[in-house]
Amino acid sequence: MSAEYHRIFVALDGTEAQKDVARKAVAIASDNHAALRFGHVVDAVPAEASAVDFEELCNTAKEDVSSQIADLLKAAEEDPQIPSVDVAVEAGSINDTLDNLLIAPFDPDLIVCGARGLSNIKYAFVGSVSTHLIRTQECDVLVVK
Repeated sequence: MSAEYHRIFVALDGTEAQKDVARKAVAIASDNHAALRFGHVVDAVPAEASAVDFEELCNTAKEDVSSQIADLLKAAEEDPQIPSVDVAVEAGSINDTLDNLLIAPFDPDLIVCGARGLSNIKYAFVGSVSTHLIRTQECDVLVVK
């Protein structure tokens, strides 16, 4: 028995790999007639001590992310099988912001994310968003390599 998805959240990380993640999510959304939300977190923890305009930071990041996957966004928006498509960007600590400001309000039944393939040393220091999502989210999580 295959799962049926209605709301798909796509975690974008700003790397080239996000195109593969977005492509996979658009295909799944089309097959399931599911709404899509692309989300990106600007890691603002290092900037919190300075006078950063977070709204401007998020707007710029949203433009950058949207332009990086512009062809896939356009395809999703034009696909009659996909009822809605949006891009959301928030600033803050990655896991908390992802969980509380991007994922929870959308209430997805599938999350699609990438695997950066960090070395063991880097993983020990920075962790893994995909591992965090697998461990903390109650819906299905698809990690695209």
